[in-house]
Amino acid sequence: MPFAPLKNDSFLRACLRQSTAHTPVWLMRQAGRYLPEYRATRAQAGSFMGLATNVDHATEVTLQPLERYPLDAAILFSDILTVPDAMGLGLSFAIGEGPKFEKTVRTEADVAALAVPDMDKLRYVFDAVTSIRRALDGRVPLIGFSGSPWTLACYMVEGGGSDDYRLVKSLMYSRPDLMHRILATNADAVAVYLNAQIEAGAQAVMIFDSWGGVLADGAFQAFSLAYTKRVLSQLKREHEGATIPRIVFTKGGGLWLDDMKPLDCEVLGLDWTVSLARARAQVGEGPGAKALQGNIDPNVLFAPPAAIEAEVVKVLESFGRPHTGPGTGPTHIFNLGHGISQHTPPEHVSALVDAVHSHSRRLRQTA
Repeated sequence: MPFAPLKNDSFLRACLRQSTAHTPVWLMRQAGRYLPEYRATRAQAGSFMGLATNVDHATEVTLQPLERYPLDAAILFSDILTVPDAMGLGLSFAIGEGPKFEKTVRTEADVAALAVPDMDKLRYVFDAVTSIRRALDGRVPLIGFSGSPWTLACYMVEGGGSDDYRLVKSLMYSRPDLMHRILATNADAVAVYLNAQIEAGAQAVMIFDSWGGVLADGAFQAFSLAYTKRVLSQLKREHEGATIPRIVFTKGGGLWLDDMKPLDCEVLGLDWTVSLARARAQVGEGPGAKALQGNIDPNVLFAPPAAIEAEVVKVLESFGRPHTGPGTGPTHIFNLGHGISQHTPPEHVSALVDAVHSHSRRLRQTA
């Protein structure tokens, strides 16, 4: 059954550096704990994984923020760690805590046992993608995603989140051969996983390199960037006649924009430490340029609405006037510099989205 035609393609156009009437906006973790309706659905599901593995629940929570806000894209409700879960590591979430793995990958034997998982174990994700795409009915595009090979490795070795990345970095420095084997398996698994999301209906895909920024210069290029490249080299460029934009977001990666400019992707995501004006000059213009996504500090959303609007204007003005007219040129997708906080007042998100749309329209009318 074919999907409905898109009514709002501004996000996809901006990804491809084509002009749009306004700067499109969506938010990392836009379906999440800051919304009371999300918390109600999660309570019904019984757990985070109960929510993520139930197609009806995953569809419902993906659409919840779109019922409240005129966002320009939906992002699949899932988790970045579904791939290592399918590798047999046993993912779980406790209320108020981050993810935990029942098994870790730290020894030669652990690494030898790793393999690209059977994608049937992730069927619930692909079924959710198709269900969400149908439920959207062409309202906005749907983004699929995965954690990056390095970010997945951090959780797989540490067994969960970490303050100092001591275990994963110890393995990287003492047994780089094992780390490279983990990363190669992860990269190939992520590529198969994202391609399956594309086949199921995802119209863009994003690689979250959430922990790339914890690496030293040199180590980032060898252990994170090289394997992001390996994923990108295997991804579908188009599906059913439509180009599938690929977004790479490295939190803390602003130092390495020159290294990331040659990546085989359409969009680079930026955190709030990066000047959009400088990033535009560095990677957003000229041959091989990238569309830029980001990058307001999520904590701005705790300020009063008037202050939120002022900060939105600063971000938009920092990027400057986007490309208008035919052809391609510098474009911007508005987003947070990382995920939205669970404590964010929902009405403050309205102030942000409305300010992005209204001021970005005005920006395009200036000479």
